[in-house]
Amino acid sequence: MTEPRTPFLVCVLFMGTATTAMAAEPAPSRQGFVQGSTLEVLSRNFYLNSDYRSPSPAGKNYKEEWAQGFITSFESGFTPGTIGVGIDAHGFLGLKLDGGKGHSGTGLLPLDQDGHSEHSYSSGGGALKLSVSRTTLAFGEMTVETPVFDTADKRLQPEYATGLLIDNREIDDVHLLAGHFTAFKNQDASTGKGDFSGYGANTQRGGIDFIGANLFEGHPLGGALYAGELSDTWRQYYANLHLRQSGLFLDSNLYRTQDYGEAAAGAIDNTAYSLSGKYTTAAQAFTLAYQKINGDTPFDFVGGDSIYLANSIKYADFNGPHERSWQARYDLDLGTFGLPGLKFMARYVTGRGIDGTQAPQGGAYNPFDPVTDDYQPQQGDGGRHWERDLDLHYIVQSGPARNLSLQLSYVTHRANSAQAGDDIDRIYVVIEYPLQLGPL
Repeated sequence: MTEPRTPFLVCVLFMGTATTAMAAEPAPSRQGFVQGSTLEVLSRNFYLNSDYRSPSPAGKNYKEEWAQGFITSFESGFTPGTIGVGIDAHGFLGLKLDGGKGHSGTGLLPLDQDGHSEHSYSSGGGALKLSVSRTTLAFGEMTVETPVFDTADKRLQPEYATGLLIDNREIDDVHLLAGHFTAFKNQDASTGKGDFSGYGANTQRGGIDFIGANLFEGHPLGGALYAGELSDTWRQYYANLHLRQSGLFLDSNLYRTQDYGEAAAGAIDNTAYSLSGKYTTAAQAFTLAYQKINGDTPFDFVGGDSIYLANSIKYADFNGPHERSWQARYDLDLGTFGLPGLKFMARYVTGRGIDGTQAPQGGAYNPFDPVTDDYQPQQGDGGRHWERDLDLHYIVQSGPARNLSLQLSYVTHRANSAQAGDDIDRIYVVIEYPLQLGPL
């Protein structure tokens, strides 16, 4: 895999901060390497059942797996001095409890050459981190959380990315982040030398770079601005504006994506946005959202959570070309009714107006098929679909099992042939128990 050069903006951001900090007074005293360290082991028991109501791509009627995972996370403090040094590390072990060849492939477990679920898999990684004033530089394998690149945690193992991340808080109310990542660990993989794939884009040509800022975090009015670049594929820009006020939360998200360089996924000229409003009163919350994709290609991304649009939900992202979608959601906190720690959520999203037939011929979204001797767009004209999610989540509030959580989710998705998605009923059962072993 060809590795692109570390972006100039990332180097300037850290070097400029470091120079300023070293020229000024020493950084404030910080907890030591050991004194500031924490260790956590998360036990995650995950059952996933996908019942296909129409033929699946793999020709299976259903997929079903049950697995046990253990995620260990260590975060050190920093050594004293102008430049503090620390280490973050993580380890993972996944064990199959049930899942045969006939119903494997849920994403909980890796598959062997015969299509069977592996009985176990494991991985580990870590990052070296440096602290200067109010800036941290991390280099190694880590999770990432930004609107233009976000590793997911949706299965037994979280996704990880290997590269460089700068976290800068030198200016009050401005949280700067910049990163350069070229290697990736998928949710069902042991290796950290893989690639992330989207709907047509992927990280095989190098990696992803980004820079951005979260503005006025924790204030009633805030926002964010980001820019990202996927090697020889696209450049993507993101803006957010949100308002929290007296039980009301208004949120807006905007993405602009254009191809660049060799345009590995083909020509892309895409604008996507969402608007949502949430009103909370006592134990209840009501949410309405609208989302629109303008462009002949889907809104594409790499990294499982790298889409901050309102209607990207449990199963579908509602990100098809020209798609418009609406969401209605209801949340209920049952603690008000004498059941502390128990919450219920129901939502429904419907999308329509999809037309993938205008995607550039020969690109990733409308490739040439030598079997049919014609171009085959990912989606047809007149695509529509809907998804309904029901979720019950309980966290033990006290006693020896305090913080143990149980989540039960039921997802239904239905689509027509032009949308090309699965007709599926999916059940998630996730039991988690965090064992806090730190500070050490």
